[in-house]
Order: sequence, then structure tokens, then C-alpha cells
Amino acid sequence: MSIYEIAIQLASLCKGGKPRQAIEELYADDATSLEPMAYEGLPRECNGKAAILAKNDWWYSIHDLHEMQVDGPFVSPEYFAVVFVIDATNKQTGLRMKGREIAIYTVADGKIASDQFLGFAPAH
Repeated sequence: MSIYEIAIQLASLCKGGKPRQAIEELYADDATSLEPMAYEGLPRECNGKAAILAKNDWWYSIHDLHEMQVDGPFVSPEYFAVVFVIDATNKQTGLRMKGREIAIYTVADGKIASDQFLGFAPAH
């Protein structure tokens, strides 16, 4: 698949509420994922598809997702970006958060080789 096709597929799966499926189908086995910081015992960087899936499962296990919007993808020859608008409540703290984050993806050999999430800005 081309970077454009991968970007469209990832955005479509996330819009459809299937981010786990996007990781399973589109990520390389040795992909890396980088967050803006470490969270509750999870490292800032995850290496390998299994670790990225575990991070995804962890996030969904501790949050009630009320809404997720997906803006993009925005594609270049080297990478693509997606803006996520998230409204979720942390099950442990009861804190509801509404915000946006930018995810940047690199692609190699027809698979997502890395992702990086940039901040979490309040939604407006």
C-alpha cells in the first residue's frame, strides 16, 4: 500500500471506532510509538506492535470514550498526520478531558514504522 492508502485506511478505521484494528493491520511488527510523556507506569516509547497494542488496550481500559473525531489525514511523501479530538473520562479519577492531539506517522515498506503523539491541547 502507498502512504496515501495507509493514511486513508488508518483515518477510516479510527473514525469507525477501530483503532486497535488499525494497529493490527497497518503497523509493522517492529514499529515504535512515542508519547509526549510516560503515563502511569507505561514508558514514553513503546517498541513493537505487541507493545503498541498493549498501550492501546491500557488506554481504552481506563477511559470511557464519549466521542472521538478524526481530522485528516494530511499526507506528504515521507509521513502523514492525523488530528484526534477526544472527549473521554478517566475511570480511575473521574476526570473528564476534552482535547486535541496530533499524531504523526512514518511509513516504510508498506507499513506504519512509527507514530508520535504531540501534546493534548484543550478542545475549543
